Amino acid sequence: MENHSTTRVVLLACGSFNPITNMHLRMFELARDHLEDTDRYTVVKGIISPVGDSYKKKGLIEACHRLEMAKLATETSDWITVDSWESLQPEWVETCKVIRHHHEELLASQQSTDDVDTGKFAKKRRVEESSFEESSHHRNRGDPQLMLLCGADVLESFSIPNLWKPEDIAEIVGDYGVICISHSGSNSLKFVHQCDTLWKHRKRIHLVNEWVTNEISSTHVRRALRRGHSVRNLLPDSVLYYIQQHELYSSESEQRNAGAVLAPLQRYTR
Repeated sequence: MENHSTTRVVLLACGSFNPITNMHLRMFELARDHLEDTDRYTVVKGIISPVGDSYKKKGLIEACHRLEMAKLATETSDWITVDSWESLQPEWVETCKVIRHHHEELLASQQSTDDVDTGKFAKKRRVEESSFEESSHHRNRGDPQLMLLCGADVLESFSIPNLWKPEDIAEIVGDYGVICISHSGSNSLKFVHQCDTLWKHRKRIHLVNEWVTNEISSTHVRRALRRGHSVRNLLPDSVLYYIQQHELYSSESEQRNAGAVLAPLQRYTR
């Protein structure tokens, strides 16, 4: 049952999902448990947003397949969904812009619900109140909050030159918030301590330790598939069947975009 005294949260995970694995799904569950254990948040929705083909990552198969596999993986979930907007854009879209898009969609959906529940007078009052907000990213009381869900590798990638714009990092962490799932061998707290921007917004960063060791990664899955090894129980059976049916992930597919420069590096080093 939803607790109306808590902040409602929507978790957004961006990435390749090439292919989606059980660990991707597990991250959502870990994040929800962590946030709700604070008694300050109620997680109401999770969104998976696969990156578009124009990201140019080596071995990245077509978005249509990655989208379909993600949908198959979440078909039994009552709160995690898959969104195709990012993957359908003709050019690579910065994560910050993807977050803004979903934030706007979230507020639009909330406003529609509020209009039905409280009528035009309440809507007029909210419009007047919102004019005093200093930033479009600030929330009115009762609005749901969007948080970026990621792994420690994404958090640590903030330090890679030309992979992220500094202002985007500040906006993602400072205006929205991040919940990071740390695996064995990573030290996200140390990285936050070493990065001035992350340290400044450290209260907006939730670090979650996965105590049940799980080293499943899409890279390991693709390698096993190329070598003809079993990947059963590393990803949902429906996803495995889809991969087998469409003969995805081979030595040839792993060479896709080989030699290409990753989209953000192309854009930020011009």
